[in-house]
Amino acid sequence: MSDYKRKSIICFAAGIFAALAVIFGYRLVSGFVAGATGKSVPGSAASEQKIEEICDIIDDQYLFEKEDSDLAESMYAGLLEGLDDPYSCYYTREEYESVSESNEGHYEGIGVVLIQDAETKAVTVAYCYEGGPASKAGIQQGDIISKINGQSTEGMELSEASGMIQESESAISLTVYRESQGQYIEMKVTKADVEIPSVSSEMKENRTGYIAINQFTAMTAEQFQEAYESLQDQDMERLIVDLRDNPGGLLTAVCDTLNCFMPEGLLVYTENKNGDKEEYFSEGKTPIEVPLAVLVNENSASAAEIFAGAVQDHKVGTLVGTTTYGKGIVQKTFGLDDGSVIKLTISSYYTPGGENIHGKGILPDITVEQPEDAGEDLQLAKALEILRDGN
Repeated sequence: MSDYKRKSIICFAAGIFAALAVIFGYRLVSGFVAGATGKSVPGSAASEQKIEEICDIIDDQYLFEKEDSDLAESMYAGLLEGLDDPYSCYYTREEYESVSESNEGHYEGIGVVLIQDAETKAVTVAYCYEGGPASKAGIQQGDIISKINGQSTEGMELSEASGMIQESESAISLTVYRESQGQYIEMKVTKADVEIPSVSSEMKENRTGYIAINQFTAMTAEQFQEAYESLQDQDMERLIVDLRDNPGGLLTAVCDTLNCFMPEGLLVYTENKNGDKEEYFSEGKTPIEVPLAVLVNENSASAAEIFAGAVQDHKVGTLVGTTTYGKGIVQKTFGLDDGSVIKLTISSYYTPGGENIHGKGILPDITVEQPEDAGEDLQLAKALEILRDGN
């Protein structure tokens, strides 16, 4: 495996008032569609009657407690699901805030990734962002969060524990159990703006720089530039960029990243349903001057494929690995009045050579499989070899 670890995109009262609430929600959706398309929802009157009938049955027969606002939210989401497009979806205000944090590459918090044991339900620190508040306070990977502000996490769901940390005031009191020391440790952590690292780098053999990008956020170009310049300062003579298992991210972010080293020219263009095109270019101010290899696999998607396609079409470097995922479409978000958001597929993108890779992916210049049981990173080894030998 490569030195960069794999990582792995998301449903008021009772009685007749409940039915009216959900029906009203449906009418809001109908109004939205009508406003956006100039068309009413087909069979909307029949649909309202059917929704009311379903609500009456739920209200009369459903065994457990229910939240009618949740039913309405699920209905909005269902309208987008009806497009049969896995990339078009509906977000509540809260859901979109979480998505935005990921896309922006930073958030207000303590800088940890938490996981939960399926059996014991222990809330455990899976990763601590270097330089983040938790790391500075002494929290370590593997620590079990036993109390948050004095409240035990025993039996608590991961979402509840994460929510307590996120909703806390600036200073948070945490009690962690550290198995290696066999003791509980109390510490104070002060929330701050945490930058989510999307780039890691190191110098490999034969002065070969290595930069791994796990996703393209608003911070990726800046992080890439820092890593790139650091490797140059170490007299880098070759460069490998690892895009394996990179699911993509922001179109603007990948273009800004490419602009750090690509020659002047077209990077990618998009085309919508009306045939309108938008082009994205590199200024070519600092074109790369060392041999380049880019690692890709079947999980390299979207923005990662834009990166790979630009490198391949401009013959700036060699793609090594396996055929990429094949997501050649672009989504855009549209905010609604209540703070919720819909994300829609609005255009296709094309590589500089005019290829739309949706459903096909990008075939690397050199195909190298990476069996799960392989004892070494065969793809990385091949990239090092071709850069060393100049092939």
